[in-house]
Amino acid sequence: MSTRRNFIKKTTAATAALAAVPSFGFTILKNNKPEETILGHGDYQYKVHNDWAQISSVRTPLLNCHEMQMDSKGLLIMIGDHPQNNVLIFDKSGKLLDYWGTAYPGGHGLTISNEGGEDFLFLADSGWYLNKTGQWIKHNGRISKTTTDGKVLFDIGHPQTIGVYESGLNFCPTEVAIGPNGDIYVADGYGQDFILQYSYKGEFIRKWGGHDNEDVNYNLQNAHGVAIDYRDKNNPLVVCTSRNEQSFKWFTLDGIYVKTLFLPNMQVCRPVFDDVNLYSGVCWSQPKEGKTNWKDHTGFVTILEGDTVVSNPGGTAPDYKKGTLQKSYQLENKPILHGHDVCVDEDKNLYICQWNANKTAPIKLERV
Repeated sequence: MSTRRNFIKKTTAATAALAAVPSFGFTILKNNKPEETILGHGDYQYKVHNDWAQISSVRTPLLNCHEMQMDSKGLLIMIGDHPQNNVLIFDKSGKLLDYWGTAYPGGHGLTISNEGGEDFLFLADSGWYLNKTGQWIKHNGRISKTTTDGKVLFDIGHPQTIGVYESGLNFCPTEVAIGPNGDIYVADGYGQDFILQYSYKGEFIRKWGGHDNEDVNYNLQNAHGVAIDYRDKNNPLVVCTSRNEQSFKWFTLDGIYVKTLFLPNMQVCRPVFDDVNLYSGVCWSQPKEGKTNWKDHTGFVTILEGDTVVSNPGGTAPDYKKGTLQKSYQLENKPILHGHDVCVDEDKNLYICQWNANKTAPIKLERV
């Protein structure tokens, strides 16, 4: 790792092939100078920095930037699914400090757990990746706990191996959350839509969710994300994405249903909590007229205070009528293509990872 870091440091100034930044068609020229692009609403507005990430499209090519979190040192750690690199580490200026990993071709979920002052990564490989001819290939999904430089401490493999899943069922994990006692919550978001709970050692405890439950509140449709909501310090809850239902669902730490929050026309990804706020990428929405498919660019970002949507960077302003949230839509100029994850720094700036976005690096939204 030190050799690679030194090489990057020595060659950064000489790197000519920077990652291409697509033109979204929303920057306005004023007096022959680009005017600042501002996204969002109310107290949550942001200046867009499309060229934040300083990376080489030759040395560190990207396919999809899936998720990013900030570690205890203020570094931004991202997971993607390019066969040449799975994990990229940036400082807040966008400088690439390190990159590693080829063992996670379906790299999708990244969660940082600080244990005794040391950061560890929980990586989710969804079991799906694109080959060189553009075909989706299925392999075995996995969850790994690693050090920040990639040393694997243990894996959680297919639940079939411990009798939790029947033979033949796919296991395609998309996300991990770590509970207050170290319990590991795995979202099988591209597989069976269960939340699987393990001890901090990786020992299976229980599962819930899936489909066809007698109490439909327990059903999850595309359980894409999972996180712990600590906003009530005396009552932390597990929050699960049910993306095809355009909603988040809250459960107790042992899997008892609490509530559902429906977000019309927002197929949300993982919930990200910071202070009173919930942030989420919106991977898809439907336009006011016509229909789109999953490859079309229809995403944005949504921000909530409590259970109330207060801003939609890249989307239309939230609209409540008689207390009911109305549908939100992507802006016509598509400043954000597919919102897949949001990382929040201590200054409340946002870093947006996008899926299916023309190999775009993460973009920064600077709070104004």
